[in-house]
Amino acid sequence: MIGRFVLALGILAGFLTGFLAPRVLISAGSAQDVPGIEICTVEKTMERRTSCLQSNVDFLQKTIAKLAAEHAQKLDAANRQIEGLKAAVASLQKIVDDLQVAQKKLAEDSKKAAAPPAKDQVKDGVAAKEGGK
Repeated sequence: MIGRFVLALGILAGFLTGFLAPRVLISAGSAQDVPGIEICTVEKTMERRTSCLQSNVDFLQKTIAKLAAEHAQKLDAANRQIEGLKAAVASLQKIVDDLQVAQKKLAEDSKKAAAPPAKDQVKDGVAAKEGGK
């Protein structure tokens, strides 16, 4: 009977990776109470083999359904997190765009302030010529 559990664990190792191992180790004495994969080739009658195979199929279907539900929840949580991050990125992009516009405006204002106005230069030039005459 323990050999049955060891073989079942070997089969499930790649599929469930530790899902069934703690259960099997805890209740190794009562094999009938532990759901899992059974070796159906040891059964002598066809009815018992069929029942054994159906039990294996039911167990695998329940396990797959449970894992699918868990993964769907994880995907939903990840999608919600992605949407939140997208909103944060959009907000930050708007802030960056606003800062770039403000920086360009400040640069233009500082260029205008640094260069004397063209009208003043003409007046000063005319005044300089008149004063020179």
